[in-house]
Amino acid sequence: MQFDVSYMLELFPTVAKYLHVTLSMAAIATLAALTIGLAVALVKVFKVRGLSPLCDLYLSFFRGTPLLVQMFLLYYGLPQLLPVLKGLDAFTAAIIALSLHFAAYMAESMRGAIISVDENQMEAALSIGMSQGQAMRRIVLPQATRGAIPALMNNTIDLLKSTSLAFTLGVAEIMAKAQMEAASSFKFFESFLVVACIYWFLVVLMVRIQSLLENKLGEAY
Repeated sequence: MQFDVSYMLELFPTVAKYLHVTLSMAAIATLAALTIGLAVALVKVFKVRGLSPLCDLYLSFFRGTPLLVQMFLLYYGLPQLLPVLKGLDAFTAAIIALSLHFAAYMAESMRGAIISVDENQMEAALSIGMSQGQAMRRIVLPQATRGAIPALMNNTIDLLKSTSLAFTLGVAEIMAKAQMEAASSFKFFESFLVVACIYWFLVVLMVRIQSLLENKLGEAY
């Protein structure tokens, strides 16, 4: 079978109709992962009694097991133990799994960035009357954010690409649509190449945004 260029070009708009589902999952999961990751990072940095061991357990589990397994556990497994989760739809389950999985990686990225800031700056801030919270918000976190951007952007890019796993739960996103088109036409290479090109374009765009963000934050230094 020969490569069908015209079929591939015609398939782009068909698959792109489901791009909003992919982007919605990625955007919501990224915001949730950043929030959870920051909370876990702060607990780890300040060694909060009682919570720090729980965060260690959370990080160990979500970094030590595959994302696909976590998705299946959440969507198919947990409803058997917790009946309240039986109404959980596939889209929401995918977002929760993506958020928890990548929050574990983002937490470590942010923790590393926070502890890389010179401790003397925190002591200097406390010596002039700032509270620990004010010192973190005004002195430490702005510097840590700049240092954490490359790692966090890598995590975000991985998260975006991992949304393709959501089709295994039945979410109708671009990978699911390409899979259906490939099954009906038997033109697998063309169908999956369309998905690869779309993800490639999105990642190139995100790398460009990262570069602009780094330049913007670097202006203060």
